Amino acid sequence: MSATTGIGTFTVRPLDPLKDAELLHSWVTHPKAAYWMMQDAKLQDVEREYMRIAAHEHHHAYLGLHEGRPAFLMEKYDPRYVELTGLYEPEPGDVGMHFLVAPTDRPIHGFTRAVITAVMDELFADPRTRRVVVEPDVSNKAVHALNEAVGFVPEREIDKPEKRALLSFCTREQFLAARGVAV
Repeated sequence: MSATTGIGTFTVRPLDPLKDAELLHSWVTHPKAAYWMMQDAKLQDVEREYMRIAAHEHHHAYLGLHEGRPAFLMEKYDPRYVELTGLYEPEPGDVGMHFLVAPTDRPIHGFTRAVITAVMDELFADPRTRRVVVEPDVSNKAVHALNEAVGFVPEREIDKPEKRALLSFCTREQFLAARGVAV
């Protein structure tokens, strides 16, 4: 994927669980990543978690780059087998997503929205993707606003083992409409 926005070009590459672990560790343990629930993780915990994801047939992790520099983490998963198994009735073409923007001392206005837009572009680049599914913590108001801005519609709250989550969906048409693209 390569998406050019008003603030630069975004690309993604498969995450290398060992090579990228130190960088990821600094991101997931940062106070701004509290909802990632890895605040107390050790470097080895991060390596193990992303080795597990790399070995999983239905869960994939990617390192997102902005202008060639690491800037975000993206996970894509099949909700029939990962995260949401038994918590809702999946439809053909459903794809689950997580994303985390790297902490920075020099924030760029609109950056996080550009990242989620690039992530959605990447997911919908696959013609088999009909709907993106997310399950953020119900108290994460900032991500709810971002999700809404790109077309997500909340369905209901669900109880996951680690959190109370807001199950939300975004179809390709909802995403394009949110971007102002005629459908």
